[in-house]
Amino acid sequence: MTDRRRILLALVWGALCHGAFAVGAGLMVCHLFFGLTRSWGAVPYPFAIAANLALLAQFPLLHSLLLTGKGRKILALIGPDARLATTNYALIASVQLALLFAFWSPSGVILWQATGAMFWVMCAAYAASWGYLMLAIWQGGPQLQSGMLGWFAMLRGRKPEFPDMPTGGLYRVTRQPIYLGFALTLWTMPTWTPDQLALATLWTAYCVLAPIHKERRFTAIYGDRFRAYRTRVPYWLPLPRKAPDDARPPAQ
Repeated sequence: MTDRRRILLALVWGALCHGAFAVGAGLMVCHLFFGLTRSWGAVPYPFAIAANLALLAQFPLLHSLLLTGKGRKILALIGPDARLATTNYALIASVQLALLFAFWSPSGVILWQATGAMFWVMCAAYAASWGYLMLAIWQGGPQLQSGMLGWFAMLRGRKPEFPDMPTGGLYRVTRQPIYLGFALTLWTMPTWTPDQLALATLWTAYCVLAPIHKERRFTAIYGDRFRAYRTRVPYWLPLPRKAPDDARPPAQ
């Protein structure tokens, strides 16, 4: 592959990845805000239940599968260069989000609608949840999380340089701030519907369970360093932890 072709393909893959990310994230922000009442799916009920469950399941199942050893090999085979694996992962995840929020078939039932001052309280909570999520993504390595790592490495003709294990900022108080932030965005909108509750319940469970696999990989990569970090910082909720017995000051 010539340098010119490599650079062109890297830029095209980067544009596809970040374009899909903007579309997927934009649809998620908008349609969640309205409690999935304004999505464009048109499957009639009761068949819409099966269609919506399929949309719900496809994201966590494929998202987790592609993080396995076999999944990472598949990602490396997609496209013209194996360095695009992380870009492919972000691209596929963005397309999955776009499909879910674009083609969800709304039930038309509203369980609760914030009004008056409560509407603005919920809007502030929703904005804060997204702000927290974006900060967690930034502190966790924006190039890796956004998919830039792969196409930028190809652009420069180098191997991808993965960021170090994050331990600062939000990662000082919870080991999984990205998953926590993602879950918060599912519960803070001003319109609650059966659709939103189903999505929030199932995806929150995924956000709690999925990092277990991630932490196994971190243990294999970082060893005792990650084990020590794990003893200091709680897994998900930023709750205070008791110091180990050998770390407590001696009694006077």
